[in-house]
Amino acid sequence: MRAQKKEVEEYSVSISGLLKFIIPSLFGVIIFLMPVRDADNNFNIPLGVITEFFIDLFSSFLPFVITLVIIISTVLSVIAYFFKPKFITSSRMLNSMFNTSFFWLVIRVIGMAAIIMTHYQVGLSVVYSDSTGGTMMGLLTTLIMWFLVASFLMPYLINFGIMEFTGTLLRDVIRPLFTLPGRSAIDLLASWIGNVNVGVVLTREQYNTGFYTGREAVAIATNFSTVSLPFCLVIARMLEVDHMFPVFYLTIVIAGIICAMIIPRIPPISRIPDTFHVENHYTEVVPKNKNKFAWALEQAVKRAEKSGSLKTQLKQGYEVFVDISFVLIPQVMAIGTIALIIAEYTSFFTIISQPMVYVLEFLRIPEAQAAAPATITGFIDMFIPAVLASGIETEITRFFIGALSLVQIIYLTEMATLIIISKMPANFWDLLIIFIQRTIISMPIIAIIAHIIY
Repeated sequence: MRAQKKEVEEYSVSISGLLKFIIPSLFGVIIFLMPVRDADNNFNIPLGVITEFFIDLFSSFLPFVITLVIIISTVLSVIAYFFKPKFITSSRMLNSMFNTSFFWLVIRVIGMAAIIMTHYQVGLSVVYSDSTGGTMMGLLTTLIMWFLVASFLMPYLINFGIMEFTGTLLRDVIRPLFTLPGRSAIDLLASWIGNVNVGVVLTREQYNTGFYTGREAVAIATNFSTVSLPFCLVIARMLEVDHMFPVFYLTIVIAGIICAMIIPRIPPISRIPDTFHVENHYTEVVPKNKNKFAWALEQAVKRAEKSGSLKTQLKQGYEVFVDISFVLIPQVMAIGTIALIIAEYTSFFTIISQPMVYVLEFLRIPEAQAAAPATITGFIDMFIPAVLASGIETEITRFFIGALSLVQIIYLTEMATLIIISKMPANFWDLLIIFIQRTIISMPIIAIIAHIIY
C-alpha cells in the first residue's frame, strides 16, 4: 500500500502522454459513438458509414470470400483434429482457431456443406433457398465487413485510456444501476449505438485482457449489445410503424434499460463468478489523497503510454479479425441455417408458442394467435419476428412485436453464437434463459406503452 501511495504521489502527467490519450481516444469515440447522417439521410455512426461503403464496394466478391473462409476453416479444423500437425499445434493463434472439439468440428463441417450448397445452388433446396442458406449468406457478407473495419479501429477505443477515464468518473453511477464497473460506460454506449456483433467483440476483448470479470462480461454482452439505430428503423419500416419511430425507439430504450437493471441481479448471470480471465491490476477506486478527475486522467494517460506503436494496434486488429472470421463465420452459417430451416419448414415454433397466445391475450394484444410465434422466434434470428408479423393487420400488434424483437437481442444466427464460442462463461442454456427473462420483463412494459399511444 505504501509503494502504491508513493507511485500516486510521484506520477505527473506529461504533455506527450496527455496528447497520446486525447487524440486516439477522441478518434475512437468519434468513430464508434458520434451520430451522423449516411447517404440515405438516415442516422448512423462513422463506423457504420465506413463499413457500408466497403460492403457496396466489394459486394460482388464477398460471397466467394465467405465460402473460401468457411472451407479453409473447416479443412484445417479436420486436419488439426485428426492429425495434429506441428504447424498448427505449435502456433498459439492457429491452435486456438482450428484445434477444436468434436462437436464444433461437426458444426463447421455442416457450415461448409451449407455454404457450398448455397454459393453454387446445388444439393438440397431447403438448405440453399433464399429464406435459409441465402439469408445466412447475405448476413455473413455484411458481418465479415463489420468485423474487418471494427477490428482495426477498436484499439483506439480500448487501448488509449478513454475507458479508464470514464470508468473512474462514472463508477458511482454505473455500479449501483447495473452492477457493472465504471469503465464499461463507453462499452455500454458503443454496444448500444453500434453494430450488435461489434459490441460483443468489444466486450470479449475487455474480458480476455482482464478488465471485466466473467459475470460483468456476460451481463454487458447480453444486456447492452443491442442492434443499431438504423436497423431499428429498418424493422419499423418493415412493420409499417416508422411514422411512430421516436416513440418506437423510446420504448426499446425504456424496456432495455429496465432489463439491464434487473437481469444482472438474478440467475443465471448473478451466479457467474466475479473472477477475471487473466490477472489485471487496474482499479477504479480513487485513493483518498487524490481528486477523482486527476486520478481518472492519470489512469487514462498511463494506459495510453502502454498502448504501444501503430504496428501493435494493427497486429491486435489483425488477430481479432482473423480469429473471428475463421471461428465464428463457419459456425454461424451452420447454426443459423439449421435454425432457419426449422423456422421455415416445420411447425415447431407455432406449436411451442401456444402458451404465448394466452399471455398476449392477457396483455390485450390483438391477433394473439398470429403474433405468438413472433414472440419466440427472435431467439433464432432478429429478422424472423418482423417477417412473421409483417402480415398482421393491427398496427398496435406490429408495434409490439417489432419493439419486443429488438429488446430480446439474443439470437443464434450471430450474437449468441459469438458469445458461446468466446471465452465468456455463458453457454447455450444460459443464453436461452436470459432470452426468456428479457421477453418476460419487456412484454408488459411494451404493452403498456403501446396501449397508451394507440
